[in-house]
Amino acid sequence: MTAVTEKVNLLGLTREQLVEFFASIGEKKFRADQVMKWIHHFGVDDFTAMTNVSKALQEKLAACAEVRGPEIVSEDISSDGTRKWVIRVASGSCVETVYIPQGTRGTLCVSSQAGCALDCSFCSTGKQGFNSDLTSAEIIGQVWIASKSFGSIPASSERAITNVVMMGMGEPLLNFDNVVNAMTLMLDDFGYGISKRKVTLSTAGVAPMIDKLSEHIDVSLALSLHAPNDALRNTLVPVNKKYPLQVVLDACKRYIAKLGEKRYLTIEYTLLKDVNDLPEHAEQLVELLKDVPCKVNLIPFNPFPHSGYERPSNNAIRRFQDTLHHGGYSVTVRMPRGEDIDAACGQLVGQVQDRTRRSARYIAVREIEN
Repeated sequence: MTAVTEKVNLLGLTREQLVEFFASIGEKKFRADQVMKWIHHFGVDDFTAMTNVSKALQEKLAACAEVRGPEIVSEDISSDGTRKWVIRVASGSCVETVYIPQGTRGTLCVSSQAGCALDCSFCSTGKQGFNSDLTSAEIIGQVWIASKSFGSIPASSERAITNVVMMGMGEPLLNFDNVVNAMTLMLDDFGYGISKRKVTLSTAGVAPMIDKLSEHIDVSLALSLHAPNDALRNTLVPVNKKYPLQVVLDACKRYIAKLGEKRYLTIEYTLLKDVNDLPEHAEQLVELLKDVPCKVNLIPFNPFPHSGYERPSNNAIRRFQDTLHHGGYSVTVRMPRGEDIDAACGQLVGQVQDRTRRSARYIAVREIEN
């Protein structure tokens, strides 16, 4: 019996990888540029629709390759314009992607894993454990799906998606190769042509991988901090026991310095009532970050069932923000978006097991203010 050869999914291949693929089938490297533009600029997944590709090559590609995005399970649109897609990946798990419009900016929050192994105490994604890494095609496929839904052509000056944040389900640095390949496609002019300042990777603090990231790409960096001292962060973000605050912040500073231009680290800080929102915590944070070039995003906690945490009062949020302002920091307080479709920060479902478990609110989505 003749073995069936699995087709190569071209969706997740970088330009360099596409050049290698075309060379492997006896084609010139310029074919990579042609096909890449069809896939990412125009959302085409049918080789016969690629009009500047010869019929012979179309037939050759159809025999050995495909352009296959993740399966869309559902799409919801909020009254405020926020959109949420539930997509099923090859492992059978589902992840979510959220688009957040604000003025002329459209931010797409992208997942990198189904589930998460880090088990941060206030994030419900970790409560379901780790399920699978997403492939590069499944990661960039979220951008591809969203772009197609808007009829958005990246070469256009008026694009729907202006920013991408790797802040959905999972820890991006624990799926390193696939995430870097996908972000490379986001930056590539034959991909989505997004500015490196407008593609942001968020990490809970896997310090060695932050250094490795700086060797491969120069996207913006965000740190999910959530505590101003090691004792509290050990409880809220357990990976801190392995990579404590100073180790992580030093890695972040090296990353920012290596960019060679005026760039900032974004600090994400989820405010939990009477846990990390007290005046002394704000003062400790001012001291902790004093030599870190950064801006701060404060995220009032959005409760989910059995979390054990509450949202701080508006007065507590304002007091915390004022302390940071007086300390010289640029501070943004994240306002909830897409609550009516469970797409606000901390409300995403992460529907790995059952689409109907909507109220579980598994995944914490965060938008960066650029």
